[in-house]
Amino acid sequence: MPLVGGVFAWLDDDPRHGAANAGVVVDEDGVTVVDTLMVAEQWEPFGAAVDAIGRPMKRVVLTSSNVEFAGGTGRFRLGAVYGRPQASAHLDQPADPELFRRLHPAFAPSFDDEFATRPISHVVDAPARLTPACTLVPMTGQLEENLVVVLEGEGIAFAGAMCSFGVTPNAAQGHPARWAEELDRLVDLAPIVVPGHGPIGGEEEVRELQAYLRAVVAADGDPARLAPGPWRDWRGAADWDVVNVERAALLAAGRDEPPMTLLTRLGLT
Repeated sequence: MPLVGGVFAWLDDDPRHGAANAGVVVDEDGVTVVDTLMVAEQWEPFGAAVDAIGRPMKRVVLTSSNVEFAGGTGRFRLGAVYGRPQASAHLDQPADPELFRRLHPAFAPSFDDEFATRPISHVVDAPARLTPACTLVPMTGQLEENLVVVLEGEGIAFAGAMCSFGVTPNAAQGHPARWAEELDRLVDLAPIVVPGHGPIGGEEEVRELQAYLRAVVAADGDPARLAPGPWRDWRGAADWDVVNVERAALLAAGRDEPPMTLLTRLGLT
């Protein structure tokens, strides 16, 4: 989907958990890809569309190390890979296809035993001008360390993992309270926000996500106490509300641990 000249959003409306969005920015020296999707049935058509631009593949920016965003790094072999230190630490570890099959059962057949990702080649831990068009902005929330790509001249932010619009986010490794606070900063970056999941939005959609995250914290560990809101109709609510509420309660109690609801789902208990 073209946004402005040389800037494209790749939007995936697949209702299965694990479908994500990506972005493409074309500069004079070549192409920057924002996130790489998860499995071959997603990254192959995306990669083919990037190839069809006919410009050198220069850079891959990962907004998160989660597999929905980083799984396809191997498809873009010629690009330098930019990410936060946490993403670098995660992607330095061998991929665990069996874990991904359990986390994303709808895509389980797409994870073969040789599934692998590329490591980070360029660690980003401070705001940085990546190209004349793109600035990298470190943020926190969905993970301890996320990355957002901002095109100031176009008023566009590729928020990636930091935003889910109409889709319940997965905060199992994140910090819902800090995430909600950080979204105040995100709305000041650009009026147009391309999320990691769901349709393109802006401040209204970011504020809805912020309200959801605050409701998750206020539920105090009890999913039944999650305040009513538009999130009741978001895709994935039945699966992820309980995980997010438990994660927020653990953090409030000073326990930085994975939610038991998620570990049980993954067969790790």
